[in-house]
Amino acid sequence: MKKYLIAILVLGATLSVMAQKPSPELLTPTNHMLVMVDYQGQMVFALHGIPIEQFRNNVGIVAGASKIFNVPTIVTTIAEKSFSGPVIPEVQEVYAKTPTSYMERTSMNSWEDPAVYKAIKAKGKKTIVFSGLWTSVCIVGPVLSAISEGHKVYFITDACGDVSEEAHLMAVNRMVQAGAVPITALQYLLELQRDWARAETYVAVTNLAKKYGGAYGIGIQYAQDMLKH
Repeated sequence: MKKYLIAILVLGATLSVMAQKPSPELLTPTNHMLVMVDYQGQMVFALHGIPIEQFRNNVGIVAGASKIFNVPTIVTTIAEKSFSGPVIPEVQEVYAKTPTSYMERTSMNSWEDPAVYKAIKAKGKKTIVFSGLWTSVCIVGPVLSAISEGHKVYFITDACGDVSEEAHLMAVNRMVQAGAVPITALQYLLELQRDWARAETYVAVTNLAKKYGGAYGIGIQYAQDMLKH
């Protein structure tokens, strides 16, 4: 019995040594903050390069993921009452509008707005994830600014968009060349979940994927239903 117990302990220690630590480049629920920029009607109207319904689904995934994993999140708006209009439903249903929930500004680069800048810095996160509209203006500005101050920056390409596909792609190239890391909405969600054994978020994540995840979400629904039989 003693030899058996020792063998188990040795095996456990061996497996522990063999287990690989994840890369520090991977996002976790606690190692970053999210800034969602100007998801407003007027900004969406001019969107090209991605189908609007697909874009809205991607935004729903990002907003939902940040809520599920309690990621520190800031939602910004610009000229809400005079030009850009209300925040789209996919954001509103997760972050309902209150007098203090959305940070309104006039600067196209939110990093240059004193209140937004102060709010971002107050979160105390070295790593920042950005998403929003338009890529070439309101995303490029804060991304390059954050990098210049030593932040590690990611941006969610398919939850960003612009007035043309070329404008979006040139902005993406510019940010990548400056050191920003491009990811996608579904990648963001699954990178935060990372392990399906994390039962505390499993149901919420799969429900979000079924709602906004397109074919992947349908696949989850199909599998869950078929396993009941």
